[in-house]
Amino acid sequence: MKKTIFVVDDNETNLAMAAGVLEEHYRVITLLSAARIFNLLDKVRPDLILLDIDMPEMNGFEAMGLLKASDLHSTIPVIFLTAFNDVETEAKGISLGAVDFITKPFSTPVLLNRIKNHLQIDELIQERTNELIEKTEQLSRLKNSIVYMMADVVESRDSNTGGHIERTSEYLRILIDAMLKLGVYADEITKWDIDLVISSALMHDIGKIKISDSILNKPGKLTDEEFMIMQAHSIEGGNTIDQMIARTGDGEFLNSAKLSATCHHEKWDGSGYPIGLSGMDIPLHGRIMAIVDVYDALTSERPYKKAYDLDYAMEIIEEGAGNHFDPLIVNVFLKEKDKITGV
Repeated sequence: MKKTIFVVDDNETNLAMAAGVLEEHYRVITLLSAARIFNLLDKVRPDLILLDIDMPEMNGFEAMGLLKASDLHSTIPVIFLTAFNDVETEAKGISLGAVDFITKPFSTPVLLNRIKNHLQIDELIQERTNELIEKTEQLSRLKNSIVYMMADVVESRDSNTGGHIERTSEYLRILIDAMLKLGVYADEITKWDIDLVISSALMHDIGKIKISDSILNKPGKLTDEEFMIMQAHSIEGGNTIDQMIARTGDGEFLNSAKLSATCHHEKWDGSGYPIGLSGMDIPLHGRIMAIVDVYDALTSERPYKKAYDLDYAMEIIEEGAGNHFDPLIVNVFLKEKDKITGV
């Protein structure tokens, strides 16, 4: 398939000359004004634009500025094809982002070779960019798989929590999306990579790998001493993730995981663990995770209890607003009751 070139000039003779040279090799669209570029871009994306500078209504420099300011069109290569041949004009065009500067009257071999070279360069850049995107996506899938497997190893040791990581991930996505929509802590959430936050939260119980099976899988109520040991899984989780950060240098993902791991048992009134943080001092990751973690525990069967009725579990979450949980987040959670209970 022929590549598409826009030729933009307010002189019909110049357009005809350029089209005559190029049409054998390319699909050529001629435009008598720079403004028409933007009317056509919604329908046709060119592989390259040949752009005159001295035009009425909108000159070439102005058109170039608009192209480069657009997220959709900034990567389209532009060659200025103009009668101006002074150093200042050429320097300005290149500084605006033009890939080349050809003066009129042009030499046919020069025009064809310059266009061919720039299209080949652009094609190579696209190929390398696509390869980089694919490799990045592969690494992301690999990282997510490793994280999931690590979380699954922890969960497989804890016979009490089957399916916990999948369900809490679903609850998190529903809750975070709703918070964003309703404007609850939206200023902070808009700065997040939400997929990263949800994926990293799979590691919130990673510290349980340091807890003995006899305590982790005890069928009855834990003694005070055993409960203190169990509480240590929050600190152990943070320590484990710190070791990962030290070895890999992965900041954003693992720091997000650490916030979920260390803070999801903190309580709004300061009575939680492991530090006893309260209110807004508890990171938002932990305040959100606290609700979905408790809700899943309430609605899941354990050796020492049956699963609570979904409505009763919602009542407990509502009663926890202002003492156990952030009341603003509880309000959103309750608004999403139908979606939550449908997981």
